[in-house]
Amino acid sequence: MFKRQTTGSVVCASCGYLVGVNDATCYNCGRRNPGLWGFAPALRSLGKDLGFVPFVIGTCVVVYALSLLASGAAVMSGGLFSFLSPSVISLLMFGASGRLPVFDLGSWWTLLSASWLHGSLLHILFNMLWIRQLAPAVGELYGPGRMVIIYTVAGVTGFLLSSVAGLTMGWLPIRVLQGATMTVGASAAIFGLLGAAIYYGRRTGSSAVGSQAWNYAVPLFIFGFIIPGIDNYAHAGGFLGGYLMGMWLDPLKPERANHMLAAVVCLAVSLLAIGYSVIDYFVRLRHLI
Repeated sequence: MFKRQTTGSVVCASCGYLVGVNDATCYNCGRRNPGLWGFAPALRSLGKDLGFVPFVIGTCVVVYALSLLASGAAVMSGGLFSFLSPSVISLLMFGASGRLPVFDLGSWWTLLSASWLHGSLLHILFNMLWIRQLAPAVGELYGPGRMVIIYTVAGVTGFLLSSVAGLTMGWLPIRVLQGATMTVGASAAIFGLLGAAIYYGRRTGSSAVGSQAWNYAVPLFIFGFIIPGIDNYAHAGGFLGGYLMGMWLDPLKPERANHMLAAVVCLAVSLLAIGYSVIDYFVRLRHLI
């Protein structure tokens, strides 16, 4: 499947025009190394998201299952929204974010790890469905590498805003405006994909893309104020982070090889953050909690 092509023509990873496998730049869009060292055909076989969707779904399911196992008898099996919920300690162990981990415990790397954790069966199910819907679409608009960058940065900005709000807004009498003591889930990153899609619509003049993204985003924002336990600050921070990253990456410019490298780094450091959270729990946090 991942056999390297060394001769002949391949399809440019950015614009889809035929180029020589060893061409330094694409004559149509100017992308450097358009054949991706001969691996472009193999990577294209993974789809427009380069396998990101199955990777995220698979990793989130594994981490969710491990968090349930670590919870033991403390797994919650109550109502619909809390059915099969990992324990608070288990989520903290695997890298939950929020005021408590980030500011009280100094676990700043949880801004990366929390996107891969989920608080219930319904939570992970809905988020994985949204990722399956949005990631390939944004990957087509920006390129798969830039889509992964947007997804990762949006998760960080979402949980950062939620953590700061949890530190500074806890005095507010309205619960949905207080910020989060602890928070998990891929929804901050999902809102980042929506923010990037909306910027794409503004940048390119595509009203169809922008209006479709708004049609998704507005009901989800409203839903967050109706259903208890939704982290609205994470959603807002993720949306803003995705919009700003879309602006910085500029969808009208071709995706470059360094975007692909940056995407790999984003995924690697996110997984390292989960592993480090587990290690840090047993080395340091278990004795503090």
